[in-house]
Amino acid sequence: MSKRAVLEVIALDPEDAIAAQAGGADRLELVTDMAADGLTPSTAGFTGIRAAVDIPLRVMLRLADGFSAGGDDGIDRLVGVARELRDAGADQFVLGFLDPHGEVDVPAVERVVAALDGCPWTFHRAIDRAADRDALRKQLDGLPGLDTYLTAGSPAGVDDGLPTLLTEAARHREPGYEPQILVGGGLRLDHVPRLLAAGIDGFHIGGAARPQGWDGPVSADAVAEWRKALDEG
Repeated sequence: MSKRAVLEVIALDPEDAIAAQAGGADRLELVTDMAADGLTPSTAGFTGIRAAVDIPLRVMLRLADGFSAGGDDGIDRLVGVARELRDAGADQFVLGFLDPHGEVDVPAVERVVAALDGCPWTFHRAIDRAADRDALRKQLDGLPGLDTYLTAGSPAGVDDGLPTLLTEAARHREPGYEPQILVGGGLRLDHVPRLLAAGIDGFHIGGAARPQGWDGPVSADAVAEWRKALDEG
């Protein structure tokens, strides 16, 4: 029997986290400020959620809207925040930085990753804005802790990105393609069967877990509907 697909849910606060865990989430992505597509939560925000649930938490390392690391000053701040979160007990992270040409900002990624002490981390949807996805994957191949790419396959979302996702899933044994594909960004339940059939076993939801929209909380029932769809395949 194949292993259970991973269901990751965005959580903004302890109430979200409790509902997501109750609904069957395997892991949470912790962010604040969804108006900016998710920024680093405060250390107090992390510790509050960590105290509320016992499933793994991946903490966003992103200090401003967009995909720039913010130059040397921004990288210094990111490293400081990462160390502070590590000291508070965070042990999984989410990050991703591009330069103005849409190429991966390797020095920024390497400096931040060095502060994570080998912790597992996800390269987020910056890959969907990259000038060359294949080049990005190969440049990051072998970085300590990189085990996941969060991607819709396209900046426009899974509807447009599905062919790319299916192609990349088929390359999972090639250098740069071993990390798990975590599909998120316009993901709907009707996408699930094709993705599972392609061997994709990571799913990430934000708005789909919130029937009232981003102003409302995560719904345990909505998460449970996704859990059932993934388990029944």
